[in-house]
Amino acid sequence: MDILTLLPFIVLIGAMFLMTRSAKKKQAAAAQMRNDMQPGTGVRTIGGMYATVKEVHDDTVLLEVAPGVHAIYAKNSIGAVLDDAEYNRIVHGDDQELDADGTVVPDDASSLTGESDAAEVAKIDLAKDDAADGAEPEDAAAKDVKDAKGESKTDGEADSK
Repeated sequence: MDILTLLPFIVLIGAMFLMTRSAKKKQAAAAQMRNDMQPGTGVRTIGGMYATVKEVHDDTVLLEVAPGVHAIYAKNSIGAVLDDAEYNRIVHGDDQELDADGTVVPDDASSLTGESDAAEVAKIDLAKDDAADGAEPEDAAAKDVKDAKGESKTDGEADSK
């Protein structure tokens, strides 16, 4: 057997090893996160529900999903353990980050363009000025059309033959 024949198999086995190794690292990190849960911390389940941890058992967790409403979940159903600031921001709508630096995002873009005087801004008149064209305005419905015989017809009339 030649080394060039075995090279694709070696590369394939190496790629599989690297993929399983990274997957095992992710699983270990998730298991460590679930084992580090403490009562009082905020969590997000894999279904997207936010709750507060009340009790932690071997394979289950007692969560308070609403004030006075408790539910038992499997530890594997916890998708993320959130820090207090993030949990309060998501669940209670507390914007401590906004209060900290005082930055306010406007509802519209008018304040982003800067302040300008009304005299500086030239208004554009989009209306048609008939006197500037030097011609009388023509109504399209009353416009005369001459056919090949020289007879005058208005729009909408047709030859009946």
